[in-house]
Amino acid sequence: MTTDSQITIAPVRKICCIGAGYVGGPTMAMIAKQCPDIQVKVVDINEARIAQWNSDTLPIYEPGLHDVVVESRGRNLHFTAEVDEAIAEADMIFISVNTPTKDFGVGAGRAANLEFIEKCARKIAEVSSGHKIVVEKSTLPVRTAEAVKAILSRASSGATFDVLSNPEFLAEGTAVEDLLAPDRVLIGGESEQAIQALVEIYANWVPRERLLTTNLWSSELSKLTANAFLAQRVSSINSISALCEATEADVDEVAMAIGTDSRIGPKFLKSSVGFGGSCFQKDILNLVYLCEFFGLPEVAEYWEQVVKMNDYQKQRFVHRIVRTLFNTVSDKKIAIWGFAFKKDTNDTRESAAIYICRDLLREKAKLCIYDPQVNPEQIRKDLAAVLKNGDSELSQASAQLLADNVEIVSDLKTASKDAHAIAVLTEWDEFATADFASIHDSMKKPAFIFDGRNVLKELPLAELGFEYHGIGFRR
Repeated sequence: MTTDSQITIAPVRKICCIGAGYVGGPTMAMIAKQCPDIQVKVVDINEARIAQWNSDTLPIYEPGLHDVVVESRGRNLHFTAEVDEAIAEADMIFISVNTPTKDFGVGAGRAANLEFIEKCARKIAEVSSGHKIVVEKSTLPVRTAEAVKAILSRASSGATFDVLSNPEFLAEGTAVEDLLAPDRVLIGGESEQAIQALVEIYANWVPRERLLTTNLWSSELSKLTANAFLAQRVSSINSISALCEATEADVDEVAMAIGTDSRIGPKFLKSSVGFGGSCFQKDILNLVYLCEFFGLPEVAEYWEQVVKMNDYQKQRFVHRIVRTLFNTVSDKKIAIWGFAFKKDTNDTRESAAIYICRDLLREKAKLCIYDPQVNPEQIRKDLAAVLKNGDSELSQASAQLLADNVEIVSDLKTASKDAHAIAVLTEWDEFATADFASIHDSMKKPAFIFDGRNVLKELPLAELGFEYHGIGFRR
């Protein structure tokens, strides 16, 4: 690897980002928008995804993203499947590929699968010349940069590299806003020149006091720790929601009371059916694995409980549905309102809806699913994945259950017609403005609503004839 005394790093004029997903696409679009003098190429071996980025229908839904992409696309923002060429000509290369939890071998179910990271490093080493700055954008276990550096240092071309860590802290649904006005941008590295080269890019629109620099390992670990702390707050308030229901307290009132304490604050204290998304569970399980690997079993056990509580909250929700519907949902239609893991995104990764639907299907319920942004193919793919057996195969019985007991529709009224119950699993704004009078008229009686997000809590649903059940309170 290099040192500051060996290489003089020129200002960055060409950027390549490997990975056109939820992080790479929006981040590079914002850099291109704010830095018109820098040519930005986003590359991916998935040609269909690249075609979507070059179309009017982007592969991900994020408020405001389309306008940001269109502003720079074709000017200094390019989406291409020409991976080698983009890497070869770039001054700075972002690695922004998926790092899913391993489902095989050592660390299965907990450790991060770094297969794609290693492949990126080997490809960069293969086609590079001169000096390049390689930036870890993917969420990675601490010390991953050691492996990346080891691979790059053996580049046969004689190319030299600096490796930086620049973790993303985007929240889906507000990613454009988070990129435009971030709480902080974290950059970790060993070369001060390389760090400053990336700092200068972000400084085009981010105030200098929000550009934080650390060593490489602190930066890598900070991303896992941030997600673990946020998920911990969600599981903590969800654990209290169970106690509230048992004692007739109201979890929203408890959250308000403790949230006014400046030492605690109000954020991430909204009780729900459980957290989802691509990061929280994956990162916590990775943190658990790292703690076990470094001989810290008590620390590992502490963080694993956050995931267990999240699973418990989903199970508790299903049990309440079954218990309330006279201890059986077999052959009963349940309208599923929302499938994305949160509103304003079409991302379903680790969505609570997937597991709640799976458990209801195992109880032989008939599900009619509506989500305004998630396409039917994704819904069926997600449900098939969680219905597979231990050999990762979808049995004939499970395939038949999926075919016979799942219907996907395009509006709330169709989803709810003749349903015994509604389960609200995503907090889409449109759900609170639905025509509940006509929906009630079309449902089986008694008509139940199980609100996993408490978005309908303040509506006069009982006056319309509904039996309403939310999270963390009893009426």
